[in-house]
Amino acid sequence: MAVRIQPLHDYILVRRFEEKEVKKGGIIIPDTAKERPQEGEVIAVGPGKVTDEGKRIPIDVKVGSKILFGKYSGSEVRIDDEEYLFVRESEILAILK
Repeated sequence: MAVRIQPLHDYILVRRFEEKEVKKGGIIIPDTAKERPQEGEVIAVGPGKVTDEGKRIPIDVKVGSKILFGKYSGSEVRIDDEEYLFVRESEILAILK
């Protein structure tokens, strides 16, 4: 799937993984009460942050990487009826292997 968007600077476009449906004791939790997943796949990557000296620092994650990010990280956006998350590289906690 090609997304026609290019993040700027050290921003990364992420698609969250779908939450697995878990029922405990027969209780179904509504979507509004579920916690959002903190794992996702990198869809697009910006060119990197520019230092005060004018040098560009490349981003460590690549398109297709599976990542773990903070619970309240980023800004949610909707593109072509699909939800994505814009996060800064500094908000990414780990690359999942």
